[in-house]
Amino acid sequence: MDENNTDDKQKIAKKYSRIHQILEICETVLFYIILLILIFSGLSIHIQNYSYSILSNPYLALLIFTGIIGIAEGIINFPLNFYSDYILEHKYNLSNQTIFIYFKEKMKGLAVGLVLGIPLLLAFYYILRNFGNNWWLVLGIFIFFFSVIIGRIAPVLIMPLFYKFKPIENESLKRRISDLCEKANVKIKGIFVFDMSKNTKKANAAFTGLGKSKRIILGDTLIEKFSEEEIEVVFAHEIGHYKKKHIYKLMTFSTIMTFAGLYITSVLYSNSLAYFKFNSIYEIAALPLMALLLSLYGLITTPISNFLSRKYEWQADTFALDTSLNREAFISSMEKLAEHNLADKTPNKIIEFLFHSHPSLSKRIEFAKSYNINQ
Repeated sequence: MDENNTDDKQKIAKKYSRIHQILEICETVLFYIILLILIFSGLSIHIQNYSYSILSNPYLALLIFTGIIGIAEGIINFPLNFYSDYILEHKYNLSNQTIFIYFKEKMKGLAVGLVLGIPLLLAFYYILRNFGNNWWLVLGIFIFFFSVIIGRIAPVLIMPLFYKFKPIENESLKRRISDLCEKANVKIKGIFVFDMSKNTKKANAAFTGLGKSKRIILGDTLIEKFSEEEIEVVFAHEIGHYKKKHIYKLMTFSTIMTFAGLYITSVLYSNSLAYFKFNSIYEIAALPLMALLLSLYGLITTPISNFLSRKYEWQADTFALDTSLNREAFISSMEKLAEHNLADKTPNKIIEFLFHSHPSLSKRIEFAKSYNINQ
């Protein structure tokens, strides 16, 4: 590949990444501004009273309250979201969506979110009303089991609502993957290709599901744009996550962080209610305060989660190199990911530490070049 052309594409990638980061920061700031206005202006209490004037049942009033705030936030955030998800992606020639498909996918995502979110919201409020100061513990247990259920059903019930999945048809590639699984002594329930290209030109692969629903999925863009050797290495990386039990380790870590976050939030929430003139932990108007505390906890602990995720990515890369024995294919696959996904190969170190769940592509490439593959 021409060096000047590569440099030009990286300049474009850096600009694209920088705009994305600015938009994400703006969305986050806007989210906190909305919460602070609700809490400090008394608007939250007014919306609560209005909700109760429509329906006196606290659970139905909660749905009205949440619906009003959710619709308002959606309208306020729409310009940023639309620019980030549609205009920017088209501007950099990364999207295959028409405007119709864009809104269709958004509506589909909203519908799934409501189907899952409403029962979750009502269960949360029931726990808050009936378990006193121990609500955080009961809610943490509920979230754990809910997450396990979603992990089981997502690949077979939810994801097919958005993408079409089919087994790999390329016999040569299928044989490569089967040999790799046998070599790694790994049994996978399914290896599927999905129509990622209906939305984007980007390429990706992932390990999804739990138990009997676990499977590796490969974007059709990956199949189209990458060689069989490169796909084999990418697949080996995903096998590495499975072999190293990263999904279960991340679930354990996430569960611990969830319980810690809920407990810390419960203490701060209970002790700050009087200051904001709220009467009880389950007062609907006080819930934006809880959302603020939980989101701040998530903001503070995200770098820790990302650090652990990057560690597991290094382990999966090492596994891929040792299993495939193909340093050249690994490096070329990283180069292609940078090219097709417009990924910034050398992000700012602070940005990488705070926000990136994967090591930078330049670090992964340099690591592969110097790594002593176990023959």
